[in-house]
Amino acid sequence: MIKRLNYPEINAKAVNGLAAVKKHVTSIDGKLQALIELRVSQINGCVYCVDLHATQAREAGETQQRIDCVAVWQECEFFDARERTALAWADAVTLLPDTGAPDDLYDTLAEHFPEQEIVDLTFIIATMNAWNRLAVSFRHLPETRA
Repeated sequence: MIKRLNYPEINAKAVNGLAAVKKHVTSIDGKLQALIELRVSQINGCVYCVDLHATQAREAGETQQRIDCVAVWQECEFFDARERTALAWADAVTLLPDTGAPDDLYDTLAEHFPEQEIVDLTFIIATMNAWNRLAVSFRHLPETRA
């Protein structure tokens, strides 16, 4: 697969603007944020972002087993109720045309997260979807690590 365009170079202002969102989304801890970004990237099939966020999750102290099982989070007990709700919200918002972000899931989300965290979590998911769409569209691939 050949990389198409160097979108960060072609429109650095837009890329920097999208990246700036992250500094305003501070209420979600790094481990959970990395897991959410990993999950969204898995759904969207973004190899660059899956690689990046798995690495970031490890750097944040996440275990390899939990990272490996994010793709099947519904099937295992490695995640607590709060994490499971965040992962379900990530799935629902990423698959919005199919799910409509259901009210019952939102109500469960509100049981586990205060308002600021719900907004920040949704910004993380929405922004990750935007990054995935850019990376997949322009065939942005990770470098091979030793």
